Amino acid sequence: MMNRKTFLKNSSLGALGLMAHPYIVSRQAAKYNLVLIGTGWWGTNILREAIRSGEVKVTALCDVDDAQIKKCQEEVNKLCDDRPKVYKDFRECLEKEKPQIAIVATPDHWHALIAIEAMNQGAHVFLEKPISHTVLEGAAILKAARNNKRTCIVDFHRRYSPHNVSGMEFLKSGKVGAIKEVKAFVQYAMGPGKREEQPPVPAGLDWDMYCGPAPLMTYNTAMHPRGWRHYRALGNGQLGDWGPHWFDQILWWTEEIAPKNIYSAWTMGGRDTWSDTPTTQTVVYEFESFIASWDHSLFNSHREKKSESVGTYFYGTEGTFHMGWQQGWTFYPNNQNKEIIHQDPQLDQPDGQNIKLVWADFLKCIKSGQLPHADIAHGRQATNMALLGMLSAQGGRSIRWDDANNKILGDKAAKKLLKRNYRGGWKYPV
Repeated sequence: MMNRKTFLKNSSLGALGLMAHPYIVSRQAAKYNLVLIGTGWWGTNILREAIRSGEVKVTALCDVDDAQIKKCQEEVNKLCDDRPKVYKDFRECLEKEKPQIAIVATPDHWHALIAIEAMNQGAHVFLEKPISHTVLEGAAILKAARNNKRTCIVDFHRRYSPHNVSGMEFLKSGKVGAIKEVKAFVQYAMGPGKREEQPPVPAGLDWDMYCGPAPLMTYNTAMHPRGWRHYRALGNGQLGDWGPHWFDQILWWTEEIAPKNIYSAWTMGGRDTWSDTPTTQTVVYEFESFIASWDHSLFNSHREKKSESVGTYFYGTEGTFHMGWQQGWTFYPNNQNKEIIHQDPQLDQPDGQNIKLVWADFLKCIKSGQLPHADIAHGRQATNMALLGMLSAQGGRSIRWDDANNKILGDKAAKKLLKRNYRGGWKYPV
């Protein structure tokens, strides 16, 4: 088995993992004024690690839902003595607070407008994945980061987790052999679900602002706060949610930056809900030197597999390598006489993630001006793979992608799907 301690000691990423992170911090330790935009479960997870770093002062919490803000305030009160102001409109929050750091953890359809406005106002941005809801939004975010000379990091904590780092070292060592096939997958048996209720919009929730540039949808209890990913107006289903994490692992491994051809086959149904994203989906991505694919099912966890039901398989001439999550990574040699090699994960609890390592790199890069390991450019490439897969599904045909020019080749109808019309007075970013 690989000597993980030796590898981490010689790795800059490993050095991040050895840093100490206090649980309770005082205001005297704070350095950067910070606002959190999107105070739900995951936004609060990120904020928790920001506070523990001892280098921020939380000046504001912004969300369209009073109930979300209240829960987040309770968590802030446990961790530090900051008493942040409360806002419902991110524009007012950014204009009045002028933060040095903004965490953007809203539903996907808001990512571009908020991240770009934050950077235009001078803030460095910690952006949740996927970075955008449509392809051209992602290009606009990258442009804003570079034009404003701001650090924009994406919450790809799997780029930092110790077993992902050591696993990538193993992959790049050549021990898996020549790799021509890669498969990313998520197989969670989530069941058919139930028809959700459609009650009046709860008091304290600004539903019009929640929908924002997206079509004004009918509120339902399954959509907010957790189910919005399965509604195309707000997210891009399982592919848009999980895909960027595992596509980023593929792009981290290869020297190629984008596929040239994409095709998706999918089914929808079996859920007694109003959601409109695929329940099963397969996407094939043709690169220059290998074929990658995506596969998900909401109904079958594929218990016949040796590995856990999430991750990425790298199929090499020497064996199969599985980059996983809660079970670490495993190499299955083709030679049956050789032993299986395994690396256990090291994950922070209670969420089973490693956000603190991403945050440490974020602060380091703000200070140095260097690009982070999970830079926005990586976020754009991994997000594009998910969005182009959904675009192919929506169009019902293969698409040819020219990444250098950020366009689809020879398909006028598909080109129109790279962006969408915004509702009301919201303007699509350029």
